Amino acid sequence: MAKNYEELEFTDDFMFCKVLTNKPKLCKELLELIIGKKVGKFVQLDKQQPIEITSDGKGVRFDVYCEDDQNTVFDCEMQTGTYKNLPKRSRYYQGMIDLNLIERGADYRKLKKSYIIFICPVDVFGLGLHKYTFENRCAEIPDLLLGDEAVKIFLCAGGTADDVSEDMRAFLEYISGKKNNNRFVQKLEAEVEKARNREEWRMEYMTLLMRDQEMINKGREEGREEGRELEIFSSVQEGDYDVSRGAEKLGISEDEFAKRMEEAGYNIPETI
Repeated sequence: MAKNYEELEFTDDFMFCKVLTNKPKLCKELLELIIGKKVGKFVQLDKQQPIEITSDGKGVRFDVYCEDDQNTVFDCEMQTGTYKNLPKRSRYYQGMIDLNLIERGADYRKLKKSYIIFICPVDVFGLGLHKYTFENRCAEIPDLLLGDEAVKIFLCAGGTADDVSEDMRAFLEYISGKKNNNRFVQKLEAEVEKARNREEWRMEYMTLLMRDQEMINKGREEGREEGRELEIFSSVQEGDYDVSRGAEKLGISEDEFAKRMEEAGYNIPETI
């Protein structure tokens, strides 16, 4: 069941996007905490930035997308649903960012440095780290970087290693639902509290929920199989029953069910 607006936390997609895109200084501070270096002045900062440039219309919608005046692009994603395909998703997002830059007239030799960042409540790789940073490098000479300036970072609140700063640890504790007195965490929480009192944002959130529900109802009323699938996907996402039961209802394999559900934009609950 969808949350009431007053119940939204920083980790909820709507709140995450609203807080960071409406508070550039806070967004900049978070990015600097994550990448460990200064970020330039933003020349673009968007929430739910859509990019649709493929021939079949399949695109991507980034949570928080920004570009600074130092020729760097950042995509920051709050990931609280399924974690199974994050590596492939990061590859797809990277490709879409590069294609979008070229579509805007950039020569490939001038492609911007990019950071794809996923913030996750669990340790998606299961190796105990709080932060996993990936760059392309030579398999035969590991110290030799490709130099394509494409970086992918996975922050994992479920890590156990002593591998991050106190500020980062406090932020990840906050992501996992443990509030603390860290200065940056307190600023984030203060903005969330302010956001809960923004009537225009409440109305926007309710409008989005109503639109989603109307889409589901339309499918039901027309008796289309698509509507039935969306209803089942929604039930699985809300935890009414699991993937196995959902696949059984549609008469397909669990793998096919998971694939369709993700393609429809739903999150498969993580089993820990």
